[in-house]
Amino acid sequence: MRSGDSTTIDVPESKKDVPESSAIAKGKAPLVAVVVKQRGGWKRGVAIFDFLLRIGAIVAALAAASIMGTSQETLPFFTQFFQFQASYDDLPTFQFFVIAMAIVSGYLVLSLPFSIVSIVRPQAVGPRILLLIFDTVALTLNTSAAAAAAAIVYLAHNGNSNTNWLAICQQFGDFCQEVSGAVVAAFVSVVVFMFLILLSALAIRKP
Repeated sequence: MRSGDSTTIDVPESKKDVPESSAIAKGKAPLVAVVVKQRGGWKRGVAIFDFLLRIGAIVAALAAASIMGTSQETLPFFTQFFQFQASYDDLPTFQFFVIAMAIVSGYLVLSLPFSIVSIVRPQAVGPRILLLIFDTVALTLNTSAAAAAAAIVYLAHNGNSNTNWLAICQQFGDFCQEVSGAVVAAFVSVVVFMFLILLSALAIRKP
């Protein structure tokens, strides 16, 4: 080797010397996008479950209103002046029940588009807050109607000797079965509304 020649030695760069721009180019930046996608994913799952629960609540509320609205029974025997018949419109409480459950059913149908918007845009907070407010109002109306009707159904089954309220279910058995089924369907709707409110509160919470 002559004294005038020079030798160049290439030293590979260590990982510590790699700039951040090079690290981003090698694929570390997409991890942020993956995290964001996962956060939106669970909210979309909650929104889909919310939509399915609303369909179930619609079925329960419509069943309660239709069963109560068609409940009627006429006994096979009658006199010259009296015909023994039991119908839901004989009691104002049952009339309120039918009207309230019809309103709840109508609200649930109208709430479906907002639930669909929550599925398409899971990060949107506005539709969730709106559903949370109106779900609470509908839950109050549903609970009041179901509780009032349940009290009348209890008296129809057991009566009350202190107030001379006779148990009519021994004579009007089919009528009592129908109104009891309507009350059960209304309480099923109440439970579904509770889950809907919890889901809306969960979706509004920041990730």
